[in-house]
Amino acid sequence: MQKLLIILGLALLVAGLLWPWLKQVPLGRLPGDLVIPRGTGGRLYLPITTMILLSVILSLLLRLFR
Repeated sequence: MQKLLIILGLALLVAGLLWPWLKQVPLGRLPGDLVIPRGTGGRLYLPITTMILLSVILSLLLRLFR
């Protein structure tokens, strides 16, 4: 458990340091990501394509490192 927490902490640190560049990656704005406008200025955002893509990438990375 300790090893997992350390790895997750390091991953968050790296993601935080790389955030200015990661914001420019078009994840979250892919075709298939749904934005549904709601009544008083709200909206419902469903990043379906982005979730599928991230799932495939994470699955491949986990298989690679196990």
